[in-house]
Amino acid sequence: MKYNQIKGLNKPVSRLIQGTVYFTDENRDEAFTLFDAAFEGGCNTFDTAHGYGGGACERVLGQWISERNIRDEIVILGKGAHPYDNRQRVTPEDITSDIHESLERLRTDYIDLYVLHRDNPSKAVEPIMDCLYEHHQAGRIGAIGGSNWSYERIKQANDYATQNDLLPFTVSSPQFSLAEMVKPAWDDCISVGHDKEAQAWYQEQDMALLTWSSLAGGFMTGRYTRDNLSEFDDYFSGVTINAYAYEENFKRLDRAQELAQEKNVSVPQLALAYVLNQPLNIFALIGSMTPEQFNDNASALDINLSDNELAWLNLEQDTLSD
Repeated sequence: MKYNQIKGLNKPVSRLIQGTVYFTDENRDEAFTLFDAAFEGGCNTFDTAHGYGGGACERVLGQWISERNIRDEIVILGKGAHPYDNRQRVTPEDITSDIHESLERLRTDYIDLYVLHRDNPSKAVEPIMDCLYEHHQAGRIGAIGGSNWSYERIKQANDYATQNDLLPFTVSSPQFSLAEMVKPAWDDCISVGHDKEAQAWYQEQDMALLTWSSLAGGFMTGRYTRDNLSEFDDYFSGVTINAYAYEENFKRLDRAQELAQEKNVSVPQLALAYVLNQPLNIFALIGSMTPEQFNDNASALDINLSDNELAWLNLEQDTLSD
């Protein structure tokens, strides 16, 4: 496993962050088996959210951490203020309610890294940052950030925090993959994988990126081809096809398949390596379901891609030069 630092945390953070969204009381044993394997493999950071599974995911993760007695060794990435029932919830009241409920479910008195799950650009940043600072001062949350916040909104929030000696965002959690998100996977989601201006700002700020959907909803596994798109009729495939199934991305997939074969790795491993090899402080959120899947994902950390290979994969040059 490889680790980097995140400003505001006194623990190293594994560059692969294991997700919990698929786990509930019904598959608790499978969750514990996976979490044990990930932890033994060096993963010390786990992603959960107030909105996942009606709280079941937080409860399962909290049970595992408590039973293994490893709270001090684990970094919890918690998220809150997700909209419910078409109601925007990026308000001090909702943030406060979500934090308290999450702490109870997780069986802990603090969340290492707290991220607002969505943004509501119609709301001023000032009361949001004031609220987060109060919870930080009370010891309930450590470092903070935003998921699916534009970098412009994060800058606005941090400018206010700096001017008022408050806690700034030190992480952002956008989508990032080799495949370009041509159309939003859902309303108001933020992708920076092909946004050079956003990438430049994050690099200048040295802000950690906790990137989701490194495989572009499964597009970068090779499951979807130019000829089989009509065969998929489930909701999640529809989201992937609408967001990623375009000719430029099929060309990127073609190149990923070619380079993966040359390096004797799988296409998903190469696609994940593309994200991890970017000149940014990236931590990739992964959704492994089994220890075997986790180990396959962890192998991507050992795949080194040159600048030429990165540019070629992203169609920025026509030939793969030495």
